[in-house]
Amino acid sequence: MLVAQRVLCAATMRLLLQSLLLLFLLLGSCLHPAAAFPKGCYPSEEAGLKTFRCSNARLTEVPRDIPNDTNKLYLDSNQIPFLPHDAFRDLPLLLELDLSHNAITSVETGAFRGLAEHLHTLDLSSNRLVSVSKDAFSNLKAKVNLSNNPWLCDCRLQELIRAVELAADSSGSIVCDSSAQEEHVGKAFLQVIADTDFCNVYKKTTDIAMLVTMFGWFAMVISYLVYYVRQNQEDARRHLEYLKSLPSKQRHSEESSTISTVV
Repeated sequence: MLVAQRVLCAATMRLLLQSLLLLFLLLGSCLHPAAAFPKGCYPSEEAGLKTFRCSNARLTEVPRDIPNDTNKLYLDSNQIPFLPHDAFRDLPLLLELDLSHNAITSVETGAFRGLAEHLHTLDLSSNRLVSVSKDAFSNLKAKVNLSNNPWLCDCRLQELIRAVELAADSSGSIVCDSSAQEEHVGKAFLQVIADTDFCNVYKKTTDIAMLVTMFGWFAMVISYLVYYVRQNQEDARRHLEYLKSLPSKQRHSEESSTISTVV
């Protein structure tokens, strides 16, 4: 009887331990995804689309642990300073990307690599963008919001605007915060380029600079040639004066030699 009780007790303990172990494993699998998310970020589902929200999460960089099946990503109202190369390469199903109200000053070429086929909305409004290469948006088909940034109005911005499709009603808020021409400051960029071709002005300026450089080199060559001729003339004059000071016989011999050398 005692042996049977011991066997039963051991079997019960073993079953209890197995149950506890299974419970811990289940809890761990449930809690792990949430624990991997940055503080202030959470997944949800909106209109059948998988959404990942990190609004007002005090982020200083693009999170790395974003679920790769995310369709809508909100990173707005944070402190992200720049977008590095391949920042979103693991999000092949992303349709909407909101990066508005951050501190973004630069966008590296290739930052949106992998999003060209699916992304249809990109919001970069209310950041600190001054100048961005059009190559950063290469092959991107999304409608882009670039409004409310301190843009430098020049050829680079003109090329960027022509390379992307602007979001509806956002073009009027792309304003010149600075420009080579003071009268453009404070005006909508599309209004400015209606009368000014920044890239054509740049080309003319480059051509003029090249002409000035070529003229400078030409003037230096001419100056050197004039100096060289005058120096030789001066040397010849001094040599002739020297010959005149020699005795007659020696002078004739030296003059013949000089004439022969000159010829």
